[in-house]
Amino acid sequence: MMRDSSSRLAGLRQRIARLATSGGFESRPAEGWLASGHARFDAGIGGGLATGRTHEFFAADALDATSAAAFAALMALRTPGKAPLIWLRTSDAGKRAGHIYAPGIAELGGDPDRLLLVETADPKMLLACANDAIRCAGSAAVIVESWGKFPLLDLTAGRRLALGARDAGTTLLMLRLNAVPAPSVAETRWNVAAAASHALEANAPGAPAFDLELLRWRGGPAGQRWRLDWNHDEKSFGDPALSGALLPLPARRAMASHGAAAA
Repeated sequence: MMRDSSSRLAGLRQRIARLATSGGFESRPAEGWLASGHARFDAGIGGGLATGRTHEFFAADALDATSAAAFAALMALRTPGKAPLIWLRTSDAGKRAGHIYAPGIAELGGDPDRLLLVETADPKMLLACANDAIRCAGSAAVIVESWGKFPLLDLTAGRRLALGARDAGTTLLMLRLNAVPAPSVAETRWNVAAAASHALEANAPGAPAFDLELLRWRGGPAGQRWRLDWNHDEKSFGDPALSGALLPLPARRAMASHGAAAA
């Protein structure tokens, strides 16, 4: 993890450039779409999340912040190869939503070594880092996480990010935690909430489960809802299990822990 100051921004640019070179364009998502693996979900939004576009994920309830972050990360980590996932967040978001827990990512089938986590002191630096990161054409995706209101992310700033993502072909995932949706240039906008998961044998915790509502889609109608479960073995999203006891997802927080952070 990199804790930034203005003097480290140049170092971030250099590191992103190296990742773009070493990640390899062969590791990028299939042209056009970042698919979940769930056939009906992907078909319902034209094939998946459009690459080179901006997608917003909202969690109005603080308890759902972990679920929103987990869903965005799992989508990005579904990309094949070793293309890096760049995750940018404010330090305030880290304190409120919890630190990223590398073993938790590995337990869910993701590769934590692909994660470059950058924690910024304030929203101004977050935007500066985001504008550099989205131009890293070799990345799997860029996640920008913020907590609460984000006045600097107005339509002008959002349009600048969207144009940079489009030009580089980088998928930009905006995590808007404890925030209210506002006009933006995003291709899609989602509300993500934790769903009850089904316990495994011996009452072991089940797979992460998500309730998704499509709030906005430039390519078609909004209002669609899905319930998706994460399949560790397939590294894919699928339909809910048909049997087993229900466990509330927020209590488990498999993707986050206040006690450890990814390197």
